[in-house]
Amino acid sequence: MSDKIQVAAPLVILHGDEMAQVAFEKIIDTFVTRPLDIELVEIDLTAENRLVTNGQAVLDAIDALNRHQVGIKNAGMTVNREQRDALLAQHPELDAATLHPLATKSPNGAIRKGIGGNITREDIEFRNLKVERPAWVGRDIEVETMEHGGIKDSYNALSGATGVVKLLFVGESGDPVELHRREVHKGDPWLLATNDLEDVKAWAHRFFRRALDEKRDIYLGLKDTVIAGYDGVMRAAIEAIYREHYQAEAESLGLAYHYELIDAQAARLVANPPERALWGVPDNNTGRKLYKLVEQLKRHGIPDRKAQVSISRMSAGGGDQYGSFNLPAEEDGILKVVVDGEEKHARRVNKGDPILLMSNDREAIKDWVLQVFRDASRKDKEVYFGLKREYMDYDEVFSDVITEARRELAHNDTPPPSFMIMRPSSQLIKMITDPPRNALYPAQNLDGDIFSDISAALGGSLATASSIIESKNGTMLFEAPHGTAHDLYLKYLESDGQEAHFNSSALIYAVGNALETLAEREGNAALTDYATRLKAALIDTIGDGIVTGDLKGKTTEPDKETVVDMHGFLDAVEARLTA
Repeated sequence: MSDKIQVAAPLVILHGDEMAQVAFEKIIDTFVTRPLDIELVEIDLTAENRLVTNGQAVLDAIDALNRHQVGIKNAGMTVNREQRDALLAQHPELDAATLHPLATKSPNGAIRKGIGGNITREDIEFRNLKVERPAWVGRDIEVETMEHGGIKDSYNALSGATGVVKLLFVGESGDPVELHRREVHKGDPWLLATNDLEDVKAWAHRFFRRALDEKRDIYLGLKDTVIAGYDGVMRAAIEAIYREHYQAEAESLGLAYHYELIDAQAARLVANPPERALWGVPDNNTGRKLYKLVEQLKRHGIPDRKAQVSISRMSAGGGDQYGSFNLPAEEDGILKVVVDGEEKHARRVNKGDPILLMSNDREAIKDWVLQVFRDASRKDKEVYFGLKREYMDYDEVFSDVITEARRELAHNDTPPPSFMIMRPSSQLIKMITDPPRNALYPAQNLDGDIFSDISAALGGSLATASSIIESKNGTMLFEAPHGTAHDLYLKYLESDGQEAHFNSSALIYAVGNALETLAEREGNAALTDYATRLKAALIDTIGDGIVTGDLKGKTTEPDKETVVDMHGFLDAVEARLTA
């Protein structure tokens, strides 16, 4: 008779890339395979396997999650063009022209949409972590954004009936060409945004000239990996101008240039700001939020956080920019949005202008709002929604759904928790400079991505948070909110595995959460006890001052810390679990 804990239901394991995968394999072996008699449904979601299977691995992951309903996902690479070309060179049998988008794009959005899941991200409640706040008051940082174009000057509306939205383009030929179509239901919001590429280039010249004249380090942030045909087009034009006109002068002045994804840039802005910089965010919707945030930080700084921060991110339904159709215009012409044969909007675009058409699912929005209220009620949290409802029909539908959900809950004698609706910029400022004791901040997909990284930065490390994706049908996917740790992986390879530096906390916590969910669903007391002890062992390890390098000096007693590598940390957790 095996002394392993018997588990009836399978657990889906989605493998990832680089240093996170090195850690994940040891975590699964140490804390799942050895102590438990459990069936693992394992899917290889590495960047290479997604490419080789032409995206089928992502579909297999979605199918496995929908069938078995509980899973753990490791971090995976989102390949850029150079990485994609390198992988293709290793597999000459593959034809780049016939690759499915799932073969090269991030699988995260497809998985969330495939299981209809929304994300809740929460800090792990370590007892003794204390983050040193940067001295923000009066810091010499400015944010520069575009005044016009993009989401701010979009055309957005609600669908009056269930039907099809078509995006048509009329160019030199005079014949309408259908670029894209998607189904919408009555009440679904949709939005068309474009940017004038010449305006983007003019902005780039002003941005770089100002940085050089004022001798500021230069930071640029967009989301080109996810919105390649929109943010990616802007990035390419802006960086071409920098290389041709400003790079040599910037380097001669000793000024640094940094490009990162906007969520990583926002986290850097909060947690590790430079002394003097100009932050360029050409997307004016995000840029105005960061501008207002920086002005507040200069005045009030960052207070100590006395409570856990939770972010709820609306991702089911594939809404907003992450589920958009985006590409640059192939020639000068006119864009038209047609809904069930009726033209709703037309605008002129020029060759190269980035185009974005996005929509959302009203029913998915309602499911998310109800989930937000359930989570907040269960954990006694106040809720702070962020919406631009005063001038965007696209956001007004969220407000209507919140009112509708509130009435339904009250009718069922389950009133929602205390909540407020404010502008997203005010929501972000409140989260950072005026945090209430116990709050949940719901946000749409792109904002949620940015807010999540900011919250993680405030907590000290991306590895000190949990991420839970929950769907309406009960599918639960647990993951770490961090990436694959590419730089640490290069050191690991260069040292032939001798330098193994990685904080495994978030992955261990995800395993504990998944096992806890399985135990609850099958009434497995032994598994409940094990999952609870695993999470406690993690918290006790850091509580005892045993930390990885990223947390060095961040405990309440830094002089008593013991800094260990990845293996030492996992060994310490295992020792406390089996003590």
